[in-house]
Amino acid sequence: MNRMLLGIAMALATHNGLGQGTVVFNNRTMLGISHVYAPGLDPGVSLVGPGPADSPLGTTDYPGAGMVPIGFYGTGGRYGAATTFAQLLAANGSNMPESSLTPQGQTTTFRTGAAAGNVVPITDTLENIPKDSPAATLEMVVWDNSSGLYSNWTQTSAAWMAGQVAAAKSGTFNVFAIGGDVNVPPSIYIPSFNFYFIPEPSTFALLGLGAAMLVIARRRK
Repeated sequence: MNRMLLGIAMALATHNGLGQGTVVFNNRTMLGISHVYAPGLDPGVSLVGPGPADSPLGTTDYPGAGMVPIGFYGTGGRYGAATTFAQLLAANGSNMPESSLTPQGQTTTFRTGAAAGNVVPITDTLENIPKDSPAATLEMVVWDNSSGLYSNWTQTSAAWMAGQVAAAKSGTFNVFAIGGDVNVPPSIYIPSFNFYFIPEPSTFALLGLGAAMLVIARRRK
């Protein structure tokens, strides 16, 4: 029994020693200000990059696409500040493939008013990233949970790919000097991006059928 308890204690100590790196999860910092937007006039359009409301300024025209920041219309309902979730995906090391990133840390929500489009900042604990790691690859993911059906990213990503819910990814980026015993939790810069819908597979099938019919009609002519 004592050996078993000792083994468990050593395993826990090893896990705690390797994991639990930290970062500041916030898209409104001294490094820059970016925003997350609701879908626009065309709900299938995806934009990524600095916009005219960002710091530093960019030219990605979110307003021109009919997009408003998350939380612009308040806290509740679809794309409301409190009903829209955000989380980080991560893998240890820089420039890791997106497929290797897994959900990490805690979910957070969004702010309203002048800070609409900005997450409620948290110091995020990355369970599978070692303390004081020289570098990690991160990605921000967001999803609409106004229905109350999507409490985590694993569940949401499957529904998103099936065209059942709006979500989005920021694209991957590197973060250096992960927080731990030596490093303080670093701030991160996340580019602006927007929610969008992925068409249902049946929609793709209909589009493919329509394209095939056009080809057949042209050949007959």
